[in-house]
Amino acid sequence: MKIYTRKGDKGTTGVFGGKRERKDSARIECNGVLDEANSTIGLLRAKLDAEHSWQPNLHRIQKDLMDMMSHLARPSDSKKENKNPKPIDGAEFCEQWIDELESKMSSPSDYFLLPGGNEISALCHVARTQIRRGERRLVTLMYEDPDCVEEYIAAYLNRLSDLFFILARAEMDQEGVAEEKWQLFLYKRKKKN
Repeated sequence: MKIYTRKGDKGTTGVFGGKRERKDSARIECNGVLDEANSTIGLLRAKLDAEHSWQPNLHRIQKDLMDMMSHLARPSDSKKENKNPKPIDGAEFCEQWIDELESKMSSPSDYFLLPGGNEISALCHVARTQIRRGERRLVTLMYEDPDCVEEYIAAYLNRLSDLFFILARAEMDQEGVAEEKWQLFLYKRKKKN
């Protein structure tokens, strides 16, 4: 079977159930951004040692993103059943990992930070921002096809971006790289006044 079909040459792509949808629709845009994030996570994993403690969790996230993309590619009126598993515990999984990472860090963050620090931290920030963009496109899809988007997907993506922020900080903390602070969080500024 050839990789190309020529069916998308006029700006549409196939979705579950056999329908075709514009490539700039919220559904396809959302999946495209999640695919970008998944690729960035793949690059992040390639930069880490094979035995790095993050590898199993990052691998799980990549598989979960594929499962979520599969669900989002299925319009609610699709007759074809989606048999891919649902990572419904994703938000909880992220929260547990965030708590574990923060418990090992030398200090909490009270500041907005400039992304960067080192290559691993910067890649975590790229994944974070891609996931945030995917979340914004998901909200559009939620309004266009509310029955397509299950609650666990929105919660998981929201928590994933938080997780990648903490992963960026954890990497810098572990490597002894100073964070570049931009501005104190608003709620912290209010407490000071």
